[in-house]
Amino acid sequence: MAPPKLLADEMVGRLARYLRAVGCDTVYARGLPDTEIRELARREGRVLLTRDRELARRTPGAVRLESSALAAQWRALAARVPELPREIAFVRCTLCNGPLVPVAASEVSGPAREGVPWGRVEQGLALFRCVSCGHLYWEGSHTAQLRRAIRSWSEGSGP
Repeated sequence: MAPPKLLADEMVGRLARYLRAVGCDTVYARGLPDTEIRELARREGRVLLTRDRELARRTPGAVRLESSALAAQWRALAARVPELPREIAFVRCTLCNGPLVPVAASEVSGPAREGVPWGRVEQGLALFRCVSCGHLYWEGSHTAQLRRAIRSWSEGSGP
């Protein structure tokens, strides 16, 4: 079973990026009043994630996350959503939630080329590009750090 579509309010914005990294369709509602957040969740069939007690109470199906600590938020959500993925999946942009698609190195030009480990790409490292914002992704040391963090949170041992 696929995880539900999610809507993270400003109080859990960091969590949204990690959820996108594991492939969850997670919209980040930044700068919206509560009425618009509730309407967006209803209209798009999204589960609201929030630390706001009153907003959670007024939004059917909302998940209220009590802690401000990212690890505790992850664990609380995983307890409520057993199908929550726990592996990095290059399918969602962590910046804008757009879909990622594989991209050939020859299709990358201009400023987007900066920072890409071209030596590793030439050896077969896969590149992915966000269809919406153009951001590039690849497997790197940052991915290993994300994996370790998510593993420790999922096992209940992270901060």
